[in-house]
Amino acid sequence: MNLPVLIDGVTTPSAEASVSVFDQAVQRGLGCFEAMRSYGGCVFRLDAHLDRLDRSASALGLELPARDDLSRWIVAQADAGTALPGDGSAVRVFVTGGIEGIAGSSRVIVTVASPPPRPASLRLASVEAPWHPAGRWSELTGAKTISYAPNMAAREKARSRGSDDALLTSVDGVVLEGPTFTVAWVNDSRVYTPSLDLGILSSITRTALLEVAAEVGVPVVEGHFGLEVVKDADEVVALSTFKEIVPVMAIDDRPLDVGPLTVTLQAGLRALIEKECR
Repeated sequence: MNLPVLIDGVTTPSAEASVSVFDQAVQRGLGCFEAMRSYGGCVFRLDAHLDRLDRSASALGLELPARDDLSRWIVAQADAGTALPGDGSAVRVFVTGGIEGIAGSSRVIVTVASPPPRPASLRLASVEAPWHPAGRWSELTGAKTISYAPNMAAREKARSRGSDDALLTSVDGVVLEGPTFTVAWVNDSRVYTPSLDLGILSSITRTALLEVAAEVGVPVVEGHFGLEVVKDADEVVALSTFKEIVPVMAIDDRPLDVGPLTVTLQAGLRALIEKECR
């Protein structure tokens, strides 16, 4: 089912939705985006997503519409998504760079579709990511831009090695994140995760996980960790808006198990979602 698209708030049939081939999003990859999960028409942590979109747009020098307008467009698409089969919907917002030299040509596109299938588990291959900030600040550190080609290339490299996805590491072996997800792991009944000062994306699901861990009394340690530390973990999970919390069953040739704390965190996140979206 292809639902209509909102372009600058105007409802457009999906088959007719388009932007100019001269838009800098097309020609130079200039733009930013957010991907949100709607449960029964309720967008989980909409304000947090809008805050991050604002930071990304500011980093790129892009002007956003009024926040109330953005929120209204997103909620309208989430409401439309209740007609889709399955568990909720995926609402995505794209902000394009516009046509160079033409003020007001930037476009805000809001789509809704069924969310991608959530895998029961993942097998990851470590992939070195020399293009990742990995603690080095730049103007785009932490921004969620549409320039995802390096991430997708890393994923394809991992898949060519027989894995489902990539686990990105710095050139000196520090674990960072996945191409489209954050990672965390369990050792000795503590949750560990890479710290934001590495330049990883400030994940909404990561924040929710930390809240859930605190709620169930599990200590959390954020920091810089080597690949072998993660491979030796008792449990490893991948976190994202659409995956929620998914157990990792292998990293490279190291098998892993689904542990009890993973199950507890999964249930805690679902309870948090139901509490905020009931």
